[in-house]
Amino acid sequence: MTESHHDPAADQALEYARTLMLLSEGSVHRHFDPFDDIDWDNPDFDVDAGPERWTLPASGDPLGRHAWYRALRPEQQIAIGKYRQANIAKVGLQFESLLISGMVQHTFGLPNGSPEFRYCSHEMIEEHNHTLMFQEMVNRIGIDVPGMGPLVRQVRHIVVPMAVLFPNLFFMAVLAGEEPIDHIQKAILRSGDQVHPIMRGVMAIHVAEEARHISFAHEFLEHHVPESNAVNKLVLSVAMPIVMRIAGRAIVTPPRSFFKEFDIPDHVRKELFYGSDEAKQVFADYFVDVRALAERIGLMNPVSKQVWKLLRIDGPTSRYRSEPLRKKVSGKS
Repeated sequence: MTESHHDPAADQALEYARTLMLLSEGSVHRHFDPFDDIDWDNPDFDVDAGPERWTLPASGDPLGRHAWYRALRPEQQIAIGKYRQANIAKVGLQFESLLISGMVQHTFGLPNGSPEFRYCSHEMIEEHNHTLMFQEMVNRIGIDVPGMGPLVRQVRHIVVPMAVLFPNLFFMAVLAGEEPIDHIQKAILRSGDQVHPIMRGVMAIHVAEEARHISFAHEFLEHHVPESNAVNKLVLSVAMPIVMRIAGRAIVTPPRSFFKEFDIPDHVRKELFYGSDEAKQVFADYFVDVRALAERIGLMNPVSKQVWKLLRIDGPTSRYRSEPLRKKVSGKS
């Protein structure tokens, strides 16, 4: 009687392929078209209909809850809100373009039969639709926003080499952009704050499809990082928080031209995105799922923990992906 040998690596590869097939099937059966599924020509979607709905929501935007912004006249709040939301959409468009350019090169080199090819192709189609959706939102608002700052835009020159030579690093960078945007949009949608229907429609589609995209990036790293040798794992463990810090800041921090456009004081800019304890905590909370991922794939070691802490993006890990953050109530444990 021959004894059967169990191959954990083969089982893991099979499970990875099954997961990617489920994600691909999700893209087939639950996808959106920005020009079919957003009622752009509805009179209520007119940019100037209910303009107070462009006021920045306190739930998802640090500027929206800052005392300086709240003290402005309503028309000033609306003008800043329209510019801010248009610029966020432009940043989203630029990030999706970078992701697509890297993913195209990643799929180019995949062998026949790779389960990643089909899913990545579905994701690129969805991301292309997102760029159309974001640009349509910018066009409708009618403000010539820059999106990312001039220095950050130069990152486009390294995305393709990174995707080809260091795919694990590339998909870490993907998460660094996707996780903050996802957290911000979910916070706004969950809050019930009144926002303009253009913005709500765009966010609803983006959150729905981005859930698959984030899941894939997590699955990719869970599958491929354990294949690395000990030295590469150590390098990746240190690189991970650095990538989160740099790419995350590039996504969530407006360019200096925004602050100049509306004469926003320097002390307000620093409080909003760098200086205050609240700003630091909000930014660190964007990566609660990523820290949990780092734990699962063996990238949270004594050295990397110090890097997470040094960059001030350390903290608790989530029990499951997209677990809503629960704030501590004063006086209770």
